[in-house]
Amino acid sequence: MFAYGRTPPRFPSLPGAETPQQMNKVLWDHFFPPKIPFSPPPRLRPHERAPLLKEEEITIALSKCSPTSAPGPDGIPYATWKQVNKINPLILLQLLSPLVSLGYHPASLKGSNGIVLDKPGKPSHEFPPPSG
Repeated sequence: MFAYGRTPPRFPSLPGAETPQQMNKVLWDHFFPPKIPFSPPPRLRPHERAPLLKEEEITIALSKCSPTSAPGPDGIPYATWKQVNKINPLILLQLLSPLVSLGYHPASLKGSNGIVLDKPGKPSHEFPPPSG
């Protein structure tokens, strides 16, 4: 013998929604919340004691970078940056000088990727060492 219960409601229940119109509003407000008003970033002002960037400093910094290492977040290999600086050092100087004078460090330059490489004769880093 089958037990028949009452017919389930035609619309699922949602807190604060009794009618299809109320349900529509609850779902709409949940999936499409009101946008937060846009506020422009604060205006950057030049730092009074910021040292002027020099072509030599960029050349020295690039000389310490391996041309075969993986590119950074911009996707441009260091060999390319070195070649650009060799051909026309003013390009990088004009690109980087405002960042130094404003004391601004873009978020895109704050990240890095790291890779752990196993060395011959050393323990593997595949699994963490046991604690203890």
